[in-house]
Amino acid sequence: MKKKILIYMAVLACIQVQAQDRWSLRQCIDYAIEHNIDIRRTANAAEQSNVEVNTAKWARLPNLNASAGQNWNWGRTQTAIKDESTGDYSTVYVNTGSHGTNMSVSTSIPLFTGLEIPNQYALAKLNLKAALADLEKAKEDISINIASAYLQVLFNEELHRVSLGQVELSKEQCNRIERLAEVGKASPAEVAEAKARVAQDEMNAVQTGNNYQLALLDLSQLIELETPEGFLLENPAATIELIPLASPDEIYQLALGCKASIQAAQYRLEGSKHSIRIAQSGYYPQLTLSGSLGTNYYSTINRTFSQQMSDNFNKYIGFNLSVPIFNRLATRNRVRTARLQRENYSLQLDNAKKDLYKEIQQAWYNAAASESKYTSSSAAASASEASFKLMSEKYENGKANAVEYNESKQNLMKAQSDELQAKYEYLFRTKILDFYKGEPIE
Repeated sequence: MKKKILIYMAVLACIQVQAQDRWSLRQCIDYAIEHNIDIRRTANAAEQSNVEVNTAKWARLPNLNASAGQNWNWGRTQTAIKDESTGDYSTVYVNTGSHGTNMSVSTSIPLFTGLEIPNQYALAKLNLKAALADLEKAKEDISINIASAYLQVLFNEELHRVSLGQVELSKEQCNRIERLAEVGKASPAEVAEAKARVAQDEMNAVQTGNNYQLALLDLSQLIELETPEGFLLENPAATIELIPLASPDEIYQLALGCKASIQAAQYRLEGSKHSIRIAQSGYYPQLTLSGSLGTNYYSTINRTFSQQMSDNFNKYIGFNLSVPIFNRLATRNRVRTARLQRENYSLQLDNAKKDLYKEIQQAWYNAAASESKYTSSSAAASASEASFKLMSEKYENGKANAVEYNESKQNLMKAQSDELQAKYEYLFRTKILDFYKGEPIE
């Protein structure tokens, strides 16, 4: 009993490992998003924008700088000499070497910058949102490309299965004709023709197998997989349900609120308002509060280092007001440039909306056409399958010749191929519509 349980668990584990080895569409997209170089570069750009937000956020804080200096002088220099009789010091110039030490700490606080700092912060936050939207747009683009390549692999895989099925049918037919030839009911020409048909179908199977491997290689390279060895995809659903398509206008309204390309253009347009205000800040006065602490030491003064450092200690605090009067029209031109940039961002947003509506219209009509194509091809495949079944019975009963049989088989092959192509085209087109509605591609 325990042995049976262990065997059952081993088989179950093997099944689970095999299932894990097959990649779903979501897994392919997630892997590509993690490893794609373009997406990683876009993510770095977003992180850089985040750093700029942090810089703008703390721009109002005071700065603090410390400095220290040591200098040496040779030649004529000023020095203090003490009069021994009176105890007073007098300043004279002598040729001698000297050295000095100075130390200071200073700070400054921007009190008013013409509202430049708050607008810089607001602009940096909007730029970050736009950069994150660009990152999302890059993820959406790679998701669409992977979905297309993924479905192409599945199409080629199923087409290869169909071609292998055709090979089996041809082999069965060839064996039947060979048995008939042994009893004198089939000619050598019919046997040769049957063998030629097997060879032709095997060649077609090899070609479809190569197409499948190439499609698998393309997908593995697209998701940045190191090697396609052992790379298998999950089997798709046997049947698909035809769902009524939402209207283009309805999809467009949903897309306006969720598509990254529109959001990025809106954030940049909103940020251009702050760019204008930043340029206009050059018209206003700038007020700064500053202060410092410092001391120094001179070797030519007849006092100790600690005495001079204590005696020469100084403190400073003050306000600095800078009033712009005329800067060769530079501020005016910066404002004009910022307004022109805002107009460009407005045009970019309008253009992005127009492009989005065109894309949705095209996607909708392609989806509608693929739905009709899938419906008709499914009906044609069913009819061809029924026709081939009847032809096979007639051929086995001697009521149809090999030419008619092969023609019916080729018609079935073509109908099945058309149905598969229409099936995956419909799946891809409907996924595109779901993408525009803001639904993740899975």
